[in-house]
Amino acid sequence: MISAFTGQQIRDAEQPLLDSGEGAVLMQRAAYGLAQEVVRVVKARRQLTGASVTVLAGKGNNGGDGLFAASMLARRGMRTTAVLASAEVHPDALAAFLAAGGRVLRLDPGNAEELAVLCAGDDVIIDALLGTGARGGLRDASAELVASLQELKPRCVVACDLPSGLDATTGEVHWPVLDADVTVTFGGIKAGLMTDPGEGCAGRVVLVQIGIEDSLATPELRRLTATDLQSVLPKPGRRSHKYSRGVLGVVAGSSRFAGAAVLSVHAAAVTGAGMVRYVGPESAARQVLTRTPEALWETDEPGRVQAWLLGPGVDGEDQLGRAGDAAESAIAAELPCVVDAGALSILPERCPAHWILTPHAGELATLLASLPSTGEVAVTREDVESRPLHFVRQAAEQTGATVLLKGATTLVASPSGVVFSESEGTAWMATAGSGDVLAGILGALLAQSVDSVKDDDGAYAAMGLKLDDRWAGVAAVAASVHGRAGSIASKDFDGGPLTASAILAAVPSVIGSLTAEYDRTRP
Repeated sequence: MISAFTGQQIRDAEQPLLDSGEGAVLMQRAAYGLAQEVVRVVKARRQLTGASVTVLAGKGNNGGDGLFAASMLARRGMRTTAVLASAEVHPDALAAFLAAGGRVLRLDPGNAEELAVLCAGDDVIIDALLGTGARGGLRDASAELVASLQELKPRCVVACDLPSGLDATTGEVHWPVLDADVTVTFGGIKAGLMTDPGEGCAGRVVLVQIGIEDSLATPELRRLTATDLQSVLPKPGRRSHKYSRGVLGVVAGSSRFAGAAVLSVHAAAVTGAGMVRYVGPESAARQVLTRTPEALWETDEPGRVQAWLLGPGVDGEDQLGRAGDAAESAIAAELPCVVDAGALSILPERCPAHWILTPHAGELATLLASLPSTGEVAVTREDVESRPLHFVRQAAEQTGATVLLKGATTLVASPSGVVFSESEGTAWMATAGSGDVLAGILGALLAQSVDSVKDDDGAYAAMGLKLDDRWAGVAAVAASVHGRAGSIASKDFDGGPLTASAILAAVPSVIGSLTAEYDRTRP
């Protein structure tokens, strides 16, 4: 599992070493890792000798890391320039840079645009203006320099630890920010690099270990790896049958939005649910059964289920009533439940942790507006999109449910504050019906995973998760499978546009390849 930490955690872990005189060792390790990544980037495009690099250096350790790295690059034959944004840059790092033959330019209020034009054509720009200790964004001439560079679109930007102006803890972005192609981060991945909008500015993230890793105790965010997925994805045994494989009840669709029911039911079926019981109007049921004849249409009280999916495409009093009835039965039987779209309006006053709400940013803003006031001003969609980590945690805490916030980076928060971050998808997945497919995947995984989630010797427990936090783990698995399926489907179209049906079609191969790899590698 990949873990991310707050900027404060990183600084606290470094502090004893910095105080004991070992700070120089840490800085050299960081600088070496940064320089090595720049070398890899340059070599992928051209020969190293004669390549041009500019480091934008601020005060403090971040600027020091950048200057030391640039001095190492100069000794490899690269033409190096440092744009100093402060009179108080790291003295030892600046001395090393000058000794290696680097050229120094100083930023002032009158030359920001000129310097931007001068360095925009270099092979690499290293952004080392602000580090994890910075609060707020760039100011004055530094802000003007970065804004001008962003407009000029440099060839390649490598951020030192994190893009300047990005909050290391929350992922909030204080503009202007120079979008990075690669971010080389030190000690531990910062939480702001694994949540939007920060992740969108960071490019590819490379972690350089510098010797403080054992001091980083509790991760702020978690991200599943393929190995994690292999260990937790449900796998039928030789004597499994349809009832032991997980039975999912689905209240989805309506006369107007029948497609949502079609997609969610079929997604649940191909994700491995042993049986899917559909509850809805005849007009939608006919289309559901045409696509998924294996499903059952329940016209009366449905038979036994192990989990419910409520809400995709639900519209009108009749279907909302069916969703409400299913929600009441889920509460009475203590069953896990996915609550999506239209069903978000029928939540009980307090949800259990095994209820997973799946809003997008607009729906989360509406949901928060319906909850008891927390003293904050009214939340808008724009607020959620700019501070998703904050608001997904707030929603989980206030509702008592696990909350999956859909987006380019999907965040899953448990009521305790444990958060998963998944980002395996492609931008082409922003298409109608994609969320219905995700809901079906999640519903099927819930129905199949009830026993394994509760098993204190099971795979979710092995991740170090408490019982109420394991439901967030299941939701993260669903988000990861969904994202991977979208990426595979897009590749089938040479990286081009895709439909929700194409995402759905790729789900079995994603699960099959992961479980087959698990079977191949286990003792």
